[in-house]
Amino acid sequence: MSRCLDLASKGLGSVAPNPLVGCVLVHNGKVIGEGYHRLYGGSHAEVNAIASVRDSSFFPESTLYVNLEPCSHYGKTPPCSDLIIKKGIRRVVIGSVDPFDVVAGKGIARLRNNGCEVKVGVLKNQCQMINKRFFTFHEKKRPFIILKWAQTADGFIDSLRPIHSDLRPAWITSEKLRILVHKWRSEEPAILVGTHTALADNPRLNVRDWSGPSPLRIVVDRKLSLPGKLHLFDNSQPTLVLNASLDKKEGNTTYLKTPFKDDLVDLPHLMQYLFNEGVQSVFVEGGQKLLQSFLNQGLWDEARVFSGPQFFGEGIKAPFLKPTNLAHVIIGNEGFFWFKNFLNY
Repeated sequence: MSRCLDLASKGLGSVAPNPLVGCVLVHNGKVIGEGYHRLYGGSHAEVNAIASVRDSSFFPESTLYVNLEPCSHYGKTPPCSDLIIKKGIRRVVIGSVDPFDVVAGKGIARLRNNGCEVKVGVLKNQCQMINKRFFTFHEKKRPFIILKWAQTADGFIDSLRPIHSDLRPAWITSEKLRILVHKWRSEEPAILVGTHTALADNPRLNVRDWSGPSPLRIVVDRKLSLPGKLHLFDNSQPTLVLNASLDKKEGNTTYLKTPFKDDLVDLPHLMQYLFNEGVQSVFVEGGQKLLQSFLNQGLWDEARVFSGPQFFGEGIKAPFLKPTNLAHVIIGNEGFFWFKNFLNY
C-alpha cells in the first residue's frame, strides 16, 4: 500500500478532479505489475497496473493493492471493478472507500458479489490524506482551501508602500522557496488574491519556475477598479473577477457578480460557486485582509507560512493564527510552518 501511495503522488497536478490513485499487483510475494492514474481522462491506476503484467495466467493467484476503492460506474473510462473481475483477480486490498456518491462502496460490493476477497482500510489515514482535496470536495461540498503567506521575523507581510507607487514588494523569502511556491501553484486548480494584492504587486499568478499547468486566477475587485493593464487581465490563462455588479465574459476573463458583506467577499458563497464548477482546491495568496477573513471564519484546511530573517520594523502585519497542529521546518536561515485546521481534518 505504501508503494501505491508513492505511485499515486505522481499524478498530483495532472488528474484533478479525479483522485490520486496507485495500484500494485503481487504474485507469490513479488510485484508483477504496477501503475497509477497519470492524466485526467486517461486510464485509471488499476487499468495501467493490469496492462503492465506480462503473463495473465498469474492473475487468479495474485493480490491487487489500490489506495482507493475501484470505480464501479462508466465515466470517461469503464468500471475498474469490472476489469478486476474479468481478469480473475481473486483478492483485492483497498486503502479507503471512495467518498464520491456514485461509487461510495458500490465497487467493493461488486467485487465481493463476484467472489473476490476484499480487505478495506489498510493505511486508511494515509490513503485519505493523499486525497485530502478529493475527500474534502465530496464530503464537505467545497474546495480544499490552502492559505499561503510569507512574513518577516518581526511579523510583517509587506512594507508600507503607496498603493499607486512603483515600489515593488520586498522579497521576504529566497529564490528556492519561490520555486517551491510555483510548484504548489501547479498542484492546485485555482489561485485567489484580493484587490490590494492585485494592485500593489501586479502578480501573474502563473507557473513560471516549475513545469505544470497554471491555475485559474481569481481576483476580488468589488468596484471593478483594477486597471486593465495588470498582468491578471492579459488573457494568458482563465481569470475570474469577483465583483458586486457585473456578469460577463471577455476572452479568457469572466466577470462574476458576487455577494459582499462589510466590504468583504462572501466566502461561503464563493466556495459554493467553485464547488458547482468542479474546482477541488483553492490556493489563497492574498493579503492580510483576505487571508484573515478565511481564518476568522474557520474556512481553511492548511496554512503554509514562510518566515524570513528580515526585520521591517513597520508595515502590514501578518495574519493571526494560533500555533496549534503545525509542522516546522528550517530551510537555511528561513523557517516554514505548515498548519492544519484540525477542525476540518
